[in-house]
Amino acid sequence: MVDAHRTFVIIGGGLAGAKAAETLRAEGFTGRVILIGDEREHPYERPPLSKGYLTGTDDRASLCVHAPGWYAQAEIELHLGQPAVHIDREARAVRLGDGTVLRYDALLLATGAEPRRLDVPGTGLAGVHHLRRLAHADQLRGMLTRLGRENGHLVIAGAGWIGLEVAAAARAYGTEVTLIERDPTPLHRVIGPELGALFADLHREHGVRLAFGAALTEITGQDGQVLAVRTDDGEEYPAHGVLAAVGAAPRTALAEAAGLAIDPVTGGIAVDAALRTSDPAIHAAGDAASVHHPLWDTGLRVEHWANALHTGPAAARAMLGREVAYDRVPYFFSDQYDVGLEYSGWAPPGTYDQVVCRGDVGKREFVAFWLRDNRVLAGLNANVWDVTGPIQALIRSGRRVDPHALADPAVPLTDLTRT
Repeated sequence: MVDAHRTFVIIGGGLAGAKAAETLRAEGFTGRVILIGDEREHPYERPPLSKGYLTGTDDRASLCVHAPGWYAQAEIELHLGQPAVHIDREARAVRLGDGTVLRYDALLLATGAEPRRLDVPGTGLAGVHHLRRLAHADQLRGMLTRLGRENGHLVIAGAGWIGLEVAAAARAYGTEVTLIERDPTPLHRVIGPELGALFADLHREHGVRLAFGAALTEITGQDGQVLAVRTDDGEEYPAHGVLAAVGAAPRTALAEAAGLAIDPVTGGIAVDAALRTSDPAIHAAGDAASVHHPLWDTGLRVEHWANALHTGPAAARAMLGREVAYDRVPYFFSDQYDVGLEYSGWAPPGTYDQVVCRGDVGKREFVAFWLRDNRVLAGLNANVWDVTGPIQALIRSGRRVDPHALADPAVPLTDLTRT
């Protein structure tokens, strides 16, 4: 039975918040646990929104972090469909949109991120979409079904992970797709041009029209409905729907209004290795948190499933007074057509000096490594499995490796961590 001697409040009804609540109970916390979510849905996982749920292969129930009945069984108090609007640090209290005030002994901010909006004329037309929430995915799935049936056109602004995954899903519906990206290749700011070109070829082979080095400048319509888009190079493309996939911004408004420190580089809520903010009674986890990572000696804000999965429980343990030093290697995965991939590490353009591949890049069965001074910063495996552990071990080791051995499939990756 719950006692009221201590109250832990979690703001954020996503994976990080739900896993934090689970961890508090698993670690033996017997006080009140209050979980606040501004969506009416029970906490769910977001990757399927651009993958299996969008294509219709995953059902709604499979997205839930826990079965709805679990929260009552675990005596987790839910406030769903109710945003937190104010944090009073002096009183240690959170005020909700309906005026409810909840006092806390410890507070976790797992507020996530919001999709960035297009700042162009025409964004108010029917048929302009974003993808972050389950309701967004429902709307987008309905549109893709219709466009596929009617041979309609979808324009996607942005060739990051969301843009590429939705493009693949749209082609599965039979929808015509035009992908517009101001950078020279897809994923340019994540994996650079060397591997970005591979993804351009993949989508081109599946019938996606690619427009690189261009920015969407206007969405035009008729009778309130999207009709076409224009770009800054003077081109016009037909569009019966538009997806803005131009990145996400951390939801830090609550933290900023409360006077918590914000990382000036990543824009996330600045936390130490214990996921503790500038206020020792408040922790942060998931997409909104910027963790100073010891391997790269910089603040990293990671908007991926694995980060939410692990930072939520780490923050919960820290809230309980456990020793926590969060230093997991960033990891994410993606599925596009017949290519499944995993990426570990952090190596944006400008941080590495060479890319080394082992395997068959042409067949899209390979592992790529980003190196600086012959040290592995990141690795991506495409249609090659069970290598994430060795890749992350190479990254963690900081050892210099022989690029020729790294490129040779006959040399086990585990051997390179022992040289």
